[in-house]
Amino acid sequence: MKTLPATAAMLAALLCAAAPGVALSAAQSRPGTAATAAAVDGINWYDGDVDAAFAFAKAHNKPLFLYWGATWCPPCNQVKATIFNRQGFIERSRFFVPVHIDGDSAGAQKLGERFKVRGYPTMILFKPDGTEITRLPGEVDADRYLQTLTLGISANRPVKQTLQAALGGGKLSADEWRLLAYYSWDTDEQQLVSGKELVPALNKLAAACPPGDSANRLALSALVAAATKGGDAAAGVDKTAAAAQLTKAVSDAHTARENMDILTNYPAELVQLATVPKSPSRTKLIAAWNSAVQRLSGDSTLSKTDRLGALAAQVSLARIDTPDGALASALLKDVRQRVAQADTATTDAYERQSVINAGAHALSDAGLLDDSDSLLKAELKRSHAPYYFMLSLASNAKKRGDKSGAVNWYEQAYQAAQGPATRLQWGVAYLSGLLELAPQDEGRIEKVAHGVLQELGGTQNAFYERNRSVLERLGQKLNAWNGDGKHQAVLGRLRQQLDTVCGKLPAADAQRATCQGLLSPTRV
Repeated sequence: MKTLPATAAMLAALLCAAAPGVALSAAQSRPGTAATAAAVDGINWYDGDVDAAFAFAKAHNKPLFLYWGATWCPPCNQVKATIFNRQGFIERSRFFVPVHIDGDSAGAQKLGERFKVRGYPTMILFKPDGTEITRLPGEVDADRYLQTLTLGISANRPVKQTLQAALGGGKLSADEWRLLAYYSWDTDEQQLVSGKELVPALNKLAAACPPGDSANRLALSALVAAATKGGDAAAGVDKTAAAAQLTKAVSDAHTARENMDILTNYPAELVQLATVPKSPSRTKLIAAWNSAVQRLSGDSTLSKTDRLGALAAQVSLARIDTPDGALASALLKDVRQRVAQADTATTDAYERQSVINAGAHALSDAGLLDDSDSLLKAELKRSHAPYYFMLSLASNAKKRGDKSGAVNWYEQAYQAAQGPATRLQWGVAYLSGLLELAPQDEGRIEKVAHGVLQELGGTQNAFYERNRSVLERLGQKLNAWNGDGKHQAVLGRLRQQLDTVCGKLPAADAQRATCQGLLSPTRV
């Protein structure tokens, strides 16, 4: 997961009725409801069924703000620590209907399929009639998020219509261009543009947009899409033009700050997209990029997590052409000191989930595995979701070549995980770890797979959205493990167990077909 936002102008568009319900903690919300209260004081999250929330929004002519997240998710905790706790956001939330869907609540995964949300966090703004206005960017800093939320609330038309107008050569206002530029393309789930059309669409938008911040961001987003999709999308990029564009963007302090999330999340991918190894253009781009992220890592207007992300970007840049080489001692010292400072300075529980995650990854990426382990192990006693950090400890052990240690951490993480969707995901992580690191341990693999399927059989709406994608990947791995037919007996028993689970689902339920196909011998 890559790692996320309301100012004064909002009120003019929102002066309606008071917010519903009362402020509740997650523990106080009604069990079994898909819309539950987030554990953040001050926000009156709608306490009840999601459909009832939409009906309330329509009846009171109020926008609806949908937040899809998970307790363990570092970016979700970052949102809680930097945005949802802001007095400005809390005050303005009283003028729209705020709805929180916890991915582990009853019916959540089915709702995820309905709203086409998968990654945590996803935040969507709806009109009172239920029409989706826009998806809000989860990785920009708080001020950018608040500005984007304000633009969405006051927008005259949904982003989908705005996009169609822009691609058709229509005239857009500056605010409409900005809303397109800061749309959450990462969580779009092909709602606006299909995957293969995303890069050309973003390039067309960037070319049509008047010069300035919005055009810059659209152009950079097009390069990110090309870099992350690879294949034909990456092959079609003009490297000379891309290198010049990126060098100009990172060399300008304002543009770099405006696109902080892109610069810190995709340094290696973009440098490799735009340049060839050991070329003068690569050397020039890396030097300029490094200067930019050094400024960002010391920018006190950014959150601690964002500053650590900029620090990690320095490590990533240093490793582009020498992935296994030693880093400069000065950089290693800086990583240690900055992570330690962030650890000491962070007291908020939500913020710590994000800060410790970012710090541990920066240390690990720098090759400081012992330091990363120490940070993570200390946090296990403090975190409200320690099982998340156990997966990072497994990753560190794997980097060391300690296969047994990695598998044991995967096991501990699964045992500690809470919530049906989370336990499924962590169980699959454990099983995947075994298949990769201990494929010969047939007995343990079968035992874990049996336990995961047993839990699956007792989980409501288990085969929707995020759950479904996790299970499909697991089915592929199990069939690949049995590629030579040596584990046919185990797969046969697991298929029989899964058939029992599938047989309990109504014949007309879409979940049944998904269930029946998971361990099909033809799925590889």
